[in-house]
Amino acid sequence: MSTDTLDLHGDHATPLPDDSLDQIFRDARTHSHWKDEPVSEALLRAVYDLTRMGPTSANCCPARFVFVTLKDGKDKLKPHLMDSNVDKTMSAPATVIVAHDMAFADKIPQLFPHAPEAKDWFTDPKTKHDTAFRNGTLQGAYFIIAARALGLDCGPMSGFDNEGVDKAFFAGTEIKSNFLINVGHGNPDKLFPRSPRLSFEDACQIV
Repeated sequence: MSTDTLDLHGDHATPLPDDSLDQIFRDARTHSHWKDEPVSEALLRAVYDLTRMGPTSANCCPARFVFVTLKDGKDKLKPHLMDSNVDKTMSAPATVIVAHDMAFADKIPQLFPHAPEAKDWFTDPKTKHDTAFRNGTLQGAYFIIAARALGLDCGPMSGFDNEGVDKAFFAGTEIKSNFLINVGHGNPDKLFPRSPRLSFEDACQIV
């Protein structure tokens, strides 16, 4: 359904036009094959600058992003990939390690200045873990949306040895890897038909 037929915005927000929604959601695909076109540091910074504006619990912002673009970084990542993910990752202009910092609460006085005591909400190990993982995953999703909005294609995936990546990239820290996103300009000729999605009736309730 076209959003221009719906009164979605009331007196405040205006929906994006359909071509923008197509680019971010309807026509966007998960890519595994890439054009030989680099992704600049400026563009990666622009994607992060959008990503960081997404909401997190108490503005805790636990996600940490490592942009693997250079040969040395790719060589360090390669041994920890499943065989089926090696070619798509090695050929991607950039691979983003989406991780979360288990010491995120240390930055809450900076990020949540009106209630710096919120740092103490996350002393329980399970609460700390769940908050870091949940919100770091959210921020990874924001990254995908931001990248698509700025004209990039994404190939998010698991299928790697998290422990190995943590030792290779995050030794001596409390940062833990979550998932990877290959980023660049995908080759549409290599896509297969889109898989089905659940309907509103299958996935949703209004109560």
